[in-house]
Amino acid sequence: MAERVALLEHDEYTPALASGLPEEEDRRPVWIDNLAIFAANRLALGGLVVLVALALFCFVGPVFYHGDTTSANLLNENLPPSSQFPLGTSPEGYDVLAQLMLGGQSTLEVGFAAALVATVFGTLWGAFAGYVGGFVDSLLMRVVDTVLSIPFLFFVVLVATLLQPTLPLIVVAIASVSWLSTARVVRGETLSLRTRDYVVAARGFGSGHARIILRHLVPGALGVIVVNATLKVADSILLFASMSYLGLGVPPPATDWGRMLTTGINNVFDNYWWQLWPAGIAIVVAVIAINTIGDGVHDVVDKRIRTAAA
Repeated sequence: MAERVALLEHDEYTPALASGLPEEEDRRPVWIDNLAIFAANRLALGGLVVLVALALFCFVGPVFYHGDTTSANLLNENLPPSSQFPLGTSPEGYDVLAQLMLGGQSTLEVGFAAALVATVFGTLWGAFAGYVGGFVDSLLMRVVDTVLSIPFLFFVVLVATLLQPTLPLIVVAIASVSWLSTARVVRGETLSLRTRDYVVAARGFGSGHARIILRHLVPGALGVIVVNATLKVADSILLFASMSYLGLGVPPPATDWGRMLTTGINNVFDNYWWQLWPAGIAIVVAVIAINTIGDGVHDVVDKRIRTAAA
């Protein structure tokens, strides 16, 4: 025994023992690897930088720039960009730069909130349908098909007619039509996951249905869910802009990029370009940035799937 201990302590055996141990860098947290994969996509990284810059512009900008967005002043109507009004004024005399910041707050809030609500509800609906299967699955998917057959424009017009549009109501209206595709995607993923060994083992050990869905199926489909959620943010921003363009957004003096775009289009023949282009460019930049972020997240998920399958 003493000889074996001596051999183990000898320098000749130390490298051999060390080589059998995992290197410290091989035990890095998973999120570091995911971040490296995401950063390798330069477009996605640029999209993240642009989105952060937009968020700072909308939410931090008003701290340093105080423009009038609530008190109409017809003496300042339709003024071109100047040192006093860097992006000119609106037909009501509002400061367009201040409106762009304020409108960006409501647009981004609705986009992310509607995507979050739609993703959570759609994930639970799809995971439950795929896990239970059979008649319940068919019934729940028929509900999805039925709601998909209702035109979105008809739905929002009905809601706006019956109720006074507010930001929470708009979030619910957009989420009520956005969760359908999420439910379908998660349901398809769940149909594959429910036959995996760890799910069968959890069921055999007596785990409840809710525990299996929330602790095993949903985490297993998390990659697909996150990718879908990023795309939902961009879709929600476009839907909100469409609603505002049709006059179904939040009532004045509150504003958003879609309402500002409507004002610019109505005055396009008067050559008031500063009322049209800033909001239009902001919408396009936000949607492209979020879509590129979605591509980066997709790269992370795809790499993890291929690594697990190898």
